[in-house]
Amino acid sequence: MSLSRFDLTGRVAVVIGGTTGLGMAIARGLAEAGADVVPTGRRAVLVDEACAVIEALGRRSLRHTADATDRASLEALRGAVLEAFGGVDILVNSAGRTLRKPSADVSEPEWEAVTASIVNATVRACQVFYEPLKKSGRGRVINIASLGSFLAFHEVAPYCAAKSAVLSLTRSLGCEWARDGICVNAIAPGFFPTELNANLLNDTPRGREVLLRTPMHRFGRPEELIGAALLLASDAASFITGQCLTVDGGYLASGVNS
Repeated sequence: MSLSRFDLTGRVAVVIGGTTGLGMAIARGLAEAGADVVPTGRRAVLVDEACAVIEALGRRSLRHTADATDRASLEALRGAVLEAFGGVDILVNSAGRTLRKPSADVSEPEWEAVTASIVNATVRACQVFYEPLKKSGRGRVINIASLGSFLAFHEVAPYCAAKSAVLSLTRSLGCEWARDGICVNAIAPGFFPTELNANLLNDTPRGREVLLRTPMHRFGRPEELIGAALLLASDAASFITGQCLTVDGGYLASGVNS
C-alpha cells in the first residue's frame, strides 16, 4: 500500500475537544499528515494555543470556541468552518468529562452532566456535521471510546455507561452512514494520563493496578494515538466502518501478567 493513502493534504478536520490532552495530540497528528485542522473547545485561550500549534506546522486553522453540549454552538462552528474552508472531511469527537464516586451516591445532575458531555455531545456533533461529511464523499468520523466501553472500572459508572453508548453509536452510524460515503469508527485509548484523569492514575493504588494489568507495564503517551487516528481519517480506511481500534498496551487482551 502506498503511503500516499495516509496523506491528508487538502482535507479539513474538526476536532471537538481538541485543545488539550488526547484530542490535541490527534489534532496535531492530522495536521502533520497534511490536513487543515480546527481544534475547538469552550475555553478561548486554549483554542488560541491549539490553533497556533496547527499553524506552526504550516496548516490552516480557525479560532472558534464551541460547546459540545450546545447544538447552537456546534451549528455556529459548522457555519464558520464552512465559510472559512468550504467543507469538512474529518470529524473527531474527543470532548468529555469523568467522575469518580460510588454509584449509589451519584446524583441525577452528576450522571446527566457526564453523559451529556460524552454520548449526547458525540451524537449531536455527528448530526450537525453530517451534511458536510456526506458532501465530502470521503467523510470520516472518529469517536473516542474507552476501555470503559468494554469493561467496568470501580466507581466510574456514568463514564463507562456513556463510553459504552459511544461504541454502540459508532457501530450504528457506521452501518447507517456507509451508504453516504461516511466511515464512522472509534478509538478506545487505554490509560493515558491527562488533565482529566492524572489524579486518578499517577502514583495511586489504582494506577499501580493498571500498570500491573498492562502487558507493556506503562501508561500510554498521547502521541501514540496518532497512528490510529491517521489510519481511520485516511483513504487507507475506505473499507473500515463501525469498528473500534483499541490502543492500550495490551490491557484489553490481557489475562495473567505475572
